[in-house]
Amino acid sequence: MRLREALVIVLGLLAVAAGSVTAQESGRAPTPVTPGDPRSSMLGEGPGATGAVDRDPGGSDDVVIPVGPGPEYPRVPQGITRTPEPFEPSTGFRLGIEPLAPTTDDGGAGPGRLGAVPLEELEGPADGLTIDQAMDRLLRFNLELRAQAMEIPKARADVLTAGLRGNPLVYADAAVIPYGDFEGSAGGPTEYAVNLTLPVDLNGKRRRRIAVAEAARLVTEALYQDAVRMQVDTLYTAWIDVLASQATIRFLESGLRGLEEQRSQVERQVREGTSSRSEYNTIEILIDSTDLTLLEAQETSEDAKRTLAALLSIPEAVAETFPVRGSLRGLELPPPPIDPLIRQALATRPDLVAFRLGVDRARSEVKLARANRFEDVFLTYQPFTAQEGLVAGDRASYAWAAGVTIPVPIFDRNQGNIARANQTVGQAMAQLATLERRVVLEVQRAEAAYSVTLATIRRLHEETLPAAEENLHASLRPAGPDEPDPVSSLEARRAFDDVSRQYLDALVRHRRSMFRLNTAVGARVFP
Repeated sequence: MRLREALVIVLGLLAVAAGSVTAQESGRAPTPVTPGDPRSSMLGEGPGATGAVDRDPGGSDDVVIPVGPGPEYPRVPQGITRTPEPFEPSTGFRLGIEPLAPTTDDGGAGPGRLGAVPLEELEGPADGLTIDQAMDRLLRFNLELRAQAMEIPKARADVLTAGLRGNPLVYADAAVIPYGDFEGSAGGPTEYAVNLTLPVDLNGKRRRRIAVAEAARLVTEALYQDAVRMQVDTLYTAWIDVLASQATIRFLESGLRGLEEQRSQVERQVREGTSSRSEYNTIEILIDSTDLTLLEAQETSEDAKRTLAALLSIPEAVAETFPVRGSLRGLELPPPPIDPLIRQALATRPDLVAFRLGVDRARSEVKLARANRFEDVFLTYQPFTAQEGLVAGDRASYAWAAGVTIPVPIFDRNQGNIARANQTVGQAMAQLATLERRVVLEVQRAEAAYSVTLATIRRLHEETLPAAEENLHASLRPAGPDEPDPVSSLEARRAFDDVSRQYLDALVRHRRSMFRLNTAVGARVFP
């Protein structure tokens, strides 16, 4: 007995310790994605989820036969990209990046120059990676998108789980077994029986669970579309960074060549005594400064290419050397009217679609919570009952039986979940209205940024840059028999380089504004 008591005490202490550890773990802050946890989602919690009705039906902790999908159900929701069996993308897979305007980049408003470099030479080699090729590779090879796409088959698996029915229960027993025999006692004969119990869903809980899981699957697909939209926006940024760094390198190289030519000219004048040594030193300082800036620009270009290569899963061996082709100038056309852009964004932005589907999901969860008020009815059929005879040698008697178990809903154990689900509907609608206003604001800001940068480029291209170039040529032109003043020509070159750099920055900002408008609308307004 002492050994048994000691064993009981030890087991009790272990149970207390395990409960303490569990309590400590349950108090930890949840992480957005738990590696290996099938209940976590890389797309985040879908809108419209109540978090209250995704447990066992009826909220019961002691259901005889668990017929619900368990506490893991339904984890997430579906969307606009309908994937056929067996969870593979369909051929018409839409990503929410559909074109509104022609997507051929066929030049801007005539030829232009950046310093001494024609803009056409800044586009990169003919075999370089274009933005369309980069988008295609992003959708096919980006590892993060590939991992997020797996949320869709997980959501389809939730639909499968939601539709599973409860298994029947088989029960066999032997009753009235004597301790010894029945001699000298009034006990009855021994009985043997086999029972079959089947849960019956009379109020459509399974149908409601499937509806919630289908709505959740739709939200998940819409969330994946939005993840694609944001990854494309990240691609836009990385691609522009590469083009901008390449253009900066060409601009600095061109400026460096011009300074070296001017240094040769001033060096000859110093030997002839027509210029001072300080003028020569000033040009040397500018050359050294430009050369250092060029080294930094080359490192920036390599880093931008590494970022783009990681985004497109390009091998590390060519991450810093693969060619990129694209125009910073783009199409200098006025954007479509703001009202059609806003209507397009409100109709097709996948994050808005996800929240609209989330409202439908929340309403489905209200119906599920109401259905969970009533537990299943259990039908029992006893096809075999054998009873031995009272006297040895008597034949056994056989019989059958049937019964039903009906839970009586005296107490509504799901009223809290129903109230929570109703509140979630209102919450999802408020979030949807907030997001709609934010989308309108994003489109307005993107359109305004495009218009401002377009006006800046046109003014620099038509007025400021030609004036600076004319001033530079005038400073380099001999005035009569004398050579040009090296100081004035140096100042003119500085002014011209400053304006050229400002023009390059404006080109980059304008190209970014084009892509930002694409992201804000959720469609390819510009190529």
